[in-house]
Amino acid sequence: MSKRKLNIAVTGLNAIDSPGPGVAVIRGLLEASSFEANIIGFAYESLEPGIYMHHLVSKTYQVPYPSAGIEVLYDRICYIHQKEHLDVIIPNFDAELYSYIKLEDELKALGISLFLPTMEQFEERHKVNLPEFGKKYNIKVPKSKAIYELSDIFDLQKEFELPVVVKGKFYDAGIAYNTEQIRSHFLKISAKWGLPIIIQEFIHGAEFNVTGLGDGLGNTIAAVPMRKQYITDKGKAWGGISIADQQMLDLTDHFIRSTHWRGGFELELMKDKKNEFYLLEINPRIPAWIYLAVGVGQNIPEALVQLALGLKVEPYATYAIGKMFIRYAWDMIVDISEFQQISTTGEL
Repeated sequence: MSKRKLNIAVTGLNAIDSPGPGVAVIRGLLEASSFEANIIGFAYESLEPGIYMHHLVSKTYQVPYPSAGIEVLYDRICYIHQKEHLDVIIPNFDAELYSYIKLEDELKALGISLFLPTMEQFEERHKVNLPEFGKKYNIKVPKSKAIYELSDIFDLQKEFELPVVVKGKFYDAGIAYNTEQIRSHFLKISAKWGLPIIIQEFIHGAEFNVTGLGDGLGNTIAAVPMRKQYITDKGKAWGGISIADQQMLDLTDHFIRSTHWRGGFELELMKDKKNEFYLLEINPRIPAWIYLAVGVGQNIPEALVQLALGLKVEPYATYAIGKMFIRYAWDMIVDISEFQQISTTGEL
């Protein structure tokens, strides 16, 4: 029996030292057993490597930045949909999710499906709201505070012990060991991502992550925990290993059951010296290391598409333990005419 063919649009095609999830998501989709995926890339910049990976992406369109507004994005998607007949869109950046969540019903009317957190879920898990989130759902989180002005830095030592973690509202983080380093991180991160800046208690311990998928009804469809083996200066995992940790899986189940989480996610965790887990961050989308989950037997991108289409999905029961991912970079040779085409026409 031939598999159903689906036109699936994917964002996050960049692959810098803080890579987007797009290429890894696409690899999972192309390995799906329940459908045949034709991938349409959504790119913001002309130099996103995924644009030129023609063995993965059949065609790419430039899309407007989230700052352009929802109406502009909707018009662009309508144009692309007329040409490509999209079935599903998988957005992979925190900063673009607000727009897609707001547009979900309108896109559904066009025949385009998404499977994203609700607006309430998206808002309440923000870094700025993490203390309230922890209290509401009985999950341990580090002490944190949002600051809006540089002058707020000088009062922090009354509330926090150094070092502290300085975080942007969407991305970027740095550890600060003194006031001058807090100031430096504040200026650098706020210039890129705006305000507020979040000051978070530094938890001494080992870093872990869980990626998973919730069905929106409180059920865990997938969950794969990993321990970071190699971390970049931006705090991104460049290597990791799948592990067996029932405490992490129980925490993930509790998170999904309590929030009725809808869609993919990543929990960033720190295990302290008392072997207790603290939730540092909730990323409300599929992470860049998602291909590890695919490689250990839980194809989360495939399951997310099935849920988006309203299909019944059986939860994954197992995954392979002790499998590693190691990220690497390689040089692609592409013709300058392709770069010129995507830069001038917005299509390739």
